[in-house]
Amino acid sequence: MLGIIDYNMGNLASVYNACSKFTNDLKIVQNPDDIQKFDKLILPGVGAFKDAMEHLEKSGLKEEIIKFANSKKPLLGICLGMQLLFENSEEFGNTDGLALIEGKVIQFDRSKMNNLKVPHMGWNKAINKVNPLFKDLENPYLYFVHSFHVVTKDEYSIANTDYGYNFTSAVNKNNIYGFQAHPEKSHSNGLKVLENFINL
Repeated sequence: MLGIIDYNMGNLASVYNACSKFTNDLKIVQNPDDIQKFDKLILPGVGAFKDAMEHLEKSGLKEEIIKFANSKKPLLGICLGMQLLFENSEEFGNTDGLALIEGKVIQFDRSKMNNLKVPHMGWNKAINKVNPLFKDLENPYLYFVHSFHVVTKDEYSIANTDYGYNFTSAVNKNNIYGFQAHPEKSHSNGLKVLENFINL
């Protein structure tokens, strides 16, 4: 069973509808006590890192998500949900994340942007490595909306995207996956990513 975590920060309906094309065995989950019942989890997210972490902590979901990740079952973070997987973010100061993957979240460096606008919004290419998340995909165009990006070890980066400079746009550490683009908004390419995750 696939669980999609509701912590008042996610674009739940669109993620749920996209995943429902590939499985009927899915559910939106709010209760921390239910987290461990699922075989796979998706942590979506739209908004501010600090607000998201406060919601996860107050609801009791933070501890259960970490426990789930440590159980070796697949976990996918999408957009803000991907950023939450890391140790900390500089958005609105410095806020600790879930620390499931080594690295941090930083703002786009405007000095390297060549007058490109922030947030990074629209279609862009993900130059991907071979990974189960990108099965049957090669350097797909995906839909992005974000002002911050992750900095992590090369070994965890499974895709890079160029927006003024190269940044990590997808990650994988063992059973934990992250995707900066919105697969639910990325048409057939994004749907294929979700299908690949569901089929892990």
